Amino acid sequence: MKRAFALITVPALAIALAACGNDEGSTGHPAPSHSMPGHSASPGGAQAGPHNGQDVMFAQMMIPHHRQAIEMAGLAATRASSAEVKTLAADIKKAQGPEIQQLTAWLKGWGSPVPSPGTTGMGGMHHGGTGGTGGMDGMDGMDGMMSEKDMKELEAAKGAAFDKAFLTMMIEHHEGAVAMAKAEQSSGQFPPAKQMAATIVSSQTAEIAKMRSLLKQ
Repeated sequence: MKRAFALITVPALAIALAACGNDEGSTGHPAPSHSMPGHSASPGGAQAGPHNGQDVMFAQMMIPHHRQAIEMAGLAATRASSAEVKTLAADIKKAQGPEIQQLTAWLKGWGSPVPSPGTTGMGGMHHGGTGGTGGMDGMDGMDGMMSEKDMKELEAAKGAAFDKAFLTMMIEHHEGAVAMAKAEQSSGQFPPAKQMAATIVSSQTAEIAKMRSLLKQ
């Protein structure tokens, strides 16, 4: 009797486990990813949940913005004379690299284009000082992005001259990021993106204060 019971139980258990592991439902199609807000929709880390155009624009604009900040920070290791500037630059790279990965995962999860390296992200946008394009749901285009001329000047500088140029440019760059993040906080819908925006506002505002202090030294 024990052997007969085991033979009946094992196939039944296998069927039950197979049913638990199948999320497709009776139609054979995967369950909608937006049905579980805040949960991972893919191994890449994109999170499912309601989002709007502001969330997409925030991600598409912040990716190239962060990329340029990392490029600027990367110059400090061999050009800066101040240990504090080098530490600040390293902190910027450490914080913004993972944020780029998360922003990219969200865009892929939403089926939205991911800005290619070397581009300003969204069509029609340009960079260059505080010029921006204006009028995009409160975002002034790519606020704070350095022009190609700015980047060449920074790359050519060394020592104290680099420190001053880096701090001056990065303050402007951070101010642009803070403005973009505040727009996401006020108009975005996707909770994780709004949370990232809050982190950017907090951390980069603190770094702006630090950089202003270093400029006075």
